[in-house]
Amino acid sequence: MLTVPTASELLPLLPELVLVGAAFALLLLDLFLDERRRVVTHVLSVATLVVVAAMIAGGVGGQGTVLGGMFVRDTAADLLKIAITLVGAVSLIYGWPFLRDRGLYKGEIAVLILFATAGMMLLVSAGSLVMVYLGLEMLALCSYALVAIDRDSPLASEAAIKYFILGSLASGLLLYGMSLVYGATGTLDLATIGAAGSALQTSTMLITGVVFMVAGIAFKFGGAPFHMWLPDVYHGAPTPITLFIGSAPKLASFGMAYRLLEVGAGGLDDTWRLMIAAIAVASLAIGNLTAMVQDNVKRLLAYSTVSHVGFLFVGLAGGGEQGLAAAMFYAISYALMSTAAFGAIVVLARRGFESDRIDDFRGLNARNPWLAGLVLCVMASLAGLPPFLGFWAKLAVLRAALEGGLMWLAIVGVVFAVVGAFYYLRIVKAMYFDEPEDRTTHEMVADRPVRIVFSVNALALLALGFAWNPIMVWCQRAFVG
Repeated sequence: MLTVPTASELLPLLPELVLVGAAFALLLLDLFLDERRRVVTHVLSVATLVVVAAMIAGGVGGQGTVLGGMFVRDTAADLLKIAITLVGAVSLIYGWPFLRDRGLYKGEIAVLILFATAGMMLLVSAGSLVMVYLGLEMLALCSYALVAIDRDSPLASEAAIKYFILGSLASGLLLYGMSLVYGATGTLDLATIGAAGSALQTSTMLITGVVFMVAGIAFKFGGAPFHMWLPDVYHGAPTPITLFIGSAPKLASFGMAYRLLEVGAGGLDDTWRLMIAAIAVASLAIGNLTAMVQDNVKRLLAYSTVSHVGFLFVGLAGGGEQGLAAAMFYAISYALMSTAAFGAIVVLARRGFESDRIDDFRGLNARNPWLAGLVLCVMASLAGLPPFLGFWAKLAVLRAALEGGLMWLAIVGVVFAVVGAFYYLRIVKAMYFDEPEDRTTHEMVADRPVRIVFSVNALALLALGFAWNPIMVWCQRAFVG
């Protein structure tokens, strides 16, 4: 029987409680601020996310299980939460000048991002099917509203409708899968489900439920063939919103996959690993081959996301502690790379000019060598070139696949890693070898804080390429035991 917890028993939930409380406070504060002082809401939102990240890193509240096992705070959850909150803070910094200059910035944007972050934090700490669905829907509803924030844009409205309809369908699949798993095991607790799964490996109901859950997970990641929403949403949403939904939710999706598959369906690992491997191959093929023919950078990065999800699934399919650590390391690395990639578009853009075509990068080196060098770092890391962070992330998941006995999957990954380098090099070629169409069109006009954040973000991909091991060790410690 679930009893009412005391204040001391809720201490592991303290970061989430602080975040939600701050979100409600900022929502009320914004009612009393005019347009000129709306930056106050923005700055306080960034500060809130940084403080919450510091609380988690400092171990405030401690680890433990609360709410009758529905909420689990462990090392894996803490690591993912730190990454999620920091990426959310960076997304807000990127978004302020872009949305302000276009008259799109409202206080609700920061509040929605805070609530979406709270949903992601609940999702990665879920110990029950109920908490998984609560966190997932909290994230999804906020994401739908963020995509539709530009109500005067037909492209954004269309993207939001598609996202809402397909997202609702995926949530229905996931919920149906959960109901079958509950029917087969008689419990909502993920650890209990995992223990029961070992004795019910031949249960048709349980296996069917896991299949539906894998489909729901693949949609939330954007893995093929459940990627239909990605290109339109990435293209239609304002670039800072795309930056947010293309980075932090991938970390939350990994947390959801870990809780549902490794913890909840661990007894059926041979079944779901095979399905994850099949989705990985489809994602690598469709994502890379389709990205090669894109001229819009946001759509290119959308299909690139599909391919990166494929690489993450390569590590997840490898299974075991090494596979989980490699997949988490890849999720964190991709979140950093994705923020930098969309950050490049934000830095180059201005009102009336979105800088989201490959031709908009033509001759960038002649106009701004520093910015061109930063974009080069981003593209090289996304392509997986040494010594950048993306290279070590790809190497980790390929190694996990080999150790998991999936040599064929590792070979497929290597082949498509080479194929994927082509479309990133198209942007590099445009910057360094093509003449600009108009030398006055592409000046870097973003605010100084955004330029500084982008510089740090891009150079971190190079610096972490030489210091990636501590992050990998932290990821491995998250799954020891």
